[in-house]
Amino acid sequence: MESSDIVARYSSMPGGIIEAYHDLVDREGFLSQEAIIAAARCFGVSVAEAYGVATFYSMFSVKPKGKHIVRVCRSAPCHTAGSATMVDALQEQLGIKIGETTPDQRFTLELTECVGQCQATPVFTIDGEPYPGLAPNAVGAVLESYLQDGTGKEGR
Repeated sequence: MESSDIVARYSSMPGGIIEAYHDLVDREGFLSQEAIIAAARCFGVSVAEAYGVATFYSMFSVKPKGKHIVRVCRSAPCHTAGSATMVDALQEQLGIKIGETTPDQRFTLELTECVGQCQATPVFTIDGEPYPGLAPNAVGAVLESYLQDGTGKEGR
């Protein structure tokens, strides 16, 4: 199904551009330039405005993301507990910086706000699955479990 066909399904809804973007991200994993242009045409806004919506909300991305999304909590409790060292360990293990995706498209590394696991900080998540209170040297084993079977469940 073309981006324009997906967008058109939401054309009469209030806030339809956001709903269309959710659908497109669910299907493609990101919002392509083609999708943003289709949304601009459908909703009668400039491409700049459609792009502004796409980049304003953190749940949308205009770049392809990896199969697994790794997010490090940057809230005050996690920061105090050493989330910076967790970021360093993840960047080293993955070979990428915050906001980047590994060349094999397996992992994207991002920062996030509180994930509700303040009882064991610092915390990072992979595909929403929290990994609280781990030492930075445990990061490699967690990532390896996602490489082996794709789910990470073996690393628990």
